[in-house]
Formats: sequence, C-alpha cells, structure tokens
Amino acid sequence: MNGGDWKEMFEASQNGNLPLVKYHLKMGVDVNYQHPEILCTALNVSIENGHTHIASYLLENGADPHIKAIFEGLDAMQTAELYKRKDIIDILKKSGKYL
Repeated sequence: MNGGDWKEMFEASQNGNLPLVKYHLKMGVDVNYQHPEILCTALNVSIENGHTHIASYLLENGADPHIKAIFEGLDAMQTAELYKRKDIIDILKKSGKYL
C-alpha cells in the first residue's frame, strides 16, 4: 500500500461511507487486499451489508469479483446470492465477468 488505511477503508465499505472509500483508494489502498486478521475483501463486506453504491464503486475501480474471501470462501457473486442482493447480482452479470 502506498498510503491510506486499509482497515479504515474496509470499515467504510462495511458501513456505507463512500467518500471515505474513495479517499483511501485515491491514497493507494489495494482494492483487492485481504488483511490477515479480517480475511475478507472490501467488496465482499460491502455486498454482505447491502451497500450497492460501494460495491459498484469498488468494481469500477479494479475490485476483482472472483477473489474469494479467505474466511467464508465465497466470491462476490456467491456472497450476493447468499445475502439475496439482486441489485448487485445484476451489476455483476452486466459487467460481463460472469456468464
């Protein structure tokens, strides 16, 4: 990481704070990082908590939807399906990264 604070960005993804997510990504936080204590990506936690605007932004800024959270073993689509996040499922399908 060049700057920023991954844990703070993760919490912002969890809580729906898009301006803070944007800040940390601008500061160089790796959008696909999984901290060894948390074992989950910011994308997965945003999906779990129903923050479509955060998930969309992370995807637009390089989040890899195929990375499985180490803790649960689920990728973005599996997480969206588990939590019944239809809007995010639609976004993932439209991205062309899932057939």
